[in-house]
Amino acid sequence: MRYNRAMTTLIKNALVIPMTEREKTQEASILIQDGIIRGIGSGYTEADEIIDASGMIAMPSFINAHIHLAMVLMRNYKDTAENLQDWLSEIFPIEDKLQDDDIYWASLLGAAELIDSGCTAFADMYFYAWNTVRAARSAGIRGIIGQTLFGDGAETRKRLSETVPIIDDAIGGSDMFRLDAAPHSIYTCTAETYEEAARWTAERGSMLHTHLSETRKEVLDSEREFGNRPAEYLERLGVLSVPCYLAHSVHINEAEMDILSSHERLSVVHCPSSNMKLASGAAPVKEYRERGINAALGTDGASSNNNLSMIKEMNAAAMLATISTLTPSAARPYDILEMATIRGARALGLDDRIGTIEAGKDADIVLINANDVNMTPMNDPFSAIVFSADRKNIDTVFCRGRKLKEKGQLLTIDREEAMRKTKECWNGILRR
Repeated sequence: MRYNRAMTTLIKNALVIPMTEREKTQEASILIQDGIIRGIGSGYTEADEIIDASGMIAMPSFINAHIHLAMVLMRNYKDTAENLQDWLSEIFPIEDKLQDDDIYWASLLGAAELIDSGCTAFADMYFYAWNTVRAARSAGIRGIIGQTLFGDGAETRKRLSETVPIIDDAIGGSDMFRLDAAPHSIYTCTAETYEEAARWTAERGSMLHTHLSETRKEVLDSEREFGNRPAEYLERLGVLSVPCYLAHSVHINEAEMDILSSHERLSVVHCPSSNMKLASGAAPVKEYRERGINAALGTDGASSNNNLSMIKEMNAAAMLATISTLTPSAARPYDILEMATIRGARALGLDDRIGTIEAGKDADIVLINANDVNMTPMNDPFSAIVFSADRKNIDTVFCRGRKLKEKGQLLTIDREEAMRKTKECWNGILRR
């Protein structure tokens, strides 16, 4: 079988995990043509480029459904805060000092870390977002960019009118990006801001991205101030009627579960490392799955994690599910891989394009080297990825068929330059 058009890549002899059926694997080849998966099977023999993937696992590249990419600037900074609120009180003053170059170089460094760990799509929520778009375009990865909102309705309308055109211009019509509304949280945004964000989302045909029920304090304050728990409050405002993904969603009771499960275009994003590090709690992932609520996976920012590796995040999610429920089967390895791939794609409204290895989908693929000491013997490939794999096992990374990493080397980002520039930016921030 041969395709005549140019730019074909054939990945041969891989153990393919397509993420289309539970725990399905197949020894197969994957044909990529012009960035699209054209077929999976054994009948392909010729291509412009042939990659022998013997000893490797081929699966969809990972999707980070909640991140603050440029917060790598604050990695390992103020790590001993007692809780989220104390930590934010240290972080907000730093964020007031940020400038365009800070966001660009930190976003590029963050993108390098994502690619290095097999991730090619992210949902961001941060400031000066046009710089994050520039960095992601340079890196060759997908970005769902959040227009971060704070304060009251007047401030929100001002932000939307002033910054959306700049972000749209940076995106330039590329379908590798989308701009979503991202009201920060119910404790930093007024009801009017959430209503404006939902209206803007509906008019634009995008999605809404917000933090929800991250801490017990947030829930108690919501009950005292609004007379409702956070999910009930957003439901009352009509916010949950637009497609949305809710980061953290740690402290959710039965009544709120009913609300969340009633909205088909709603997802939660589990951020286990951040929730553990800031002592926020453990999200009820098992209950979400049992209720049919789509749950994706995110790292949060590198200042509260402190890394952006989806491999580490999968491992943390599995471990936290086990210890918080005292049930080893609370989140099986395949469940975790779903959260990092197809469920992440579903949360971001991209499941028709990425998240599985299927003919017709974009070729966002990661090759994981299983022929290493930490993966041998590989009795169960799903367990091996979730419990044994590390960044060093990520051999090759494709995003829409373009190689971003090959044989362990980044191809689109100068790793040393990104690190040097980010250090310079951080030192500049500290002097401001």
